[in-house]
Amino acid sequence: MEHQVFVPVPPAPLGAALADPVRVARALPGLQQDAGAEPVAGRLKLRVGGHSVTYRGTARVAARDDGTYAVEADATEARGTGAVKLALTLRLTDAEGGTTVTAEGTADADGRIAELPPDTVHAAATRLLNRFLENLATAPEPEAEAEAETEAQAAQPEEEHTPDDDHTSVFDTEVPPPSLDPAADEVEAAGGLSEDFADTGEPPAEAAHARRTMIGRSAEEVDHAPPRGRYAPVPAPQTVTATSALRWAAPAAALAVASAIVVTRALRRRR
Repeated sequence: MEHQVFVPVPPAPLGAALADPVRVARALPGLQQDAGAEPVAGRLKLRVGGHSVTYRGTARVAARDDGTYAVEADATEARGTGAVKLALTLRLTDAEGGTTVTAEGTADADGRIAELPPDTVHAAATRLLNRFLENLATAPEPEAEAEAETEAQAAQPEEEHTPDDDHTSVFDTEVPPPSLDPAADEVEAAGGLSEDFADTGEPPAEAAHARRTMIGRSAEEVDHAPPRGRYAPVPAPQTVTATSALRWAAPAAALAVASAIVVTRALRRRR
């Protein structure tokens, strides 16, 4: 395997980024790092053509004495028995406007990825390498990132205190007690009515009627009181059945017959 990538960054900064495992892990696209593991360790989802294969493994980048960088990676399929082993050598060459990175090495794979066409697998591998080097060139250094964040915080103007900030919020306003609260009735009975009707000394008829109907009744009784006015329920009409009329007619008829018999006998005796 041999592949070349142009990166618009000088060789020195690019080499420093390759020597930093944290920046390497951030630049590797699709890497999900495992908690508490090495910087370049976790799950990597690789898309090959219309297929997706997820690998779990580790990668290491080490600088050599000749100025090249050795890349070694071992991974196994997250849902399978396949494995991939990668060994690359990255050579950085100074070029106009940036750096040319030459990747040479070998890759051994088995499992699902071995069943796919070789051209498709090679295209996916080169695409992953291109994106990795591009991300590595554009990723800021940790110290520079921290300094930029500090400068951004320092550049933010302090909020000036204005008199408008002293106004009371709607949510800070004291909410009066509800009308059915017994405490509200006590307060109203103590001072509210005496102040409103101080001139006459007596509340209006409507207020007196309302207080007579509300005082002495609990909140449950008020809530469940039957409606009045046009919303009051109409009582059902009382019907008189024939049975109730006959109940009084039978004794009366019997009394009339008995009286007639007594009168008839009395008249006969006189004759």
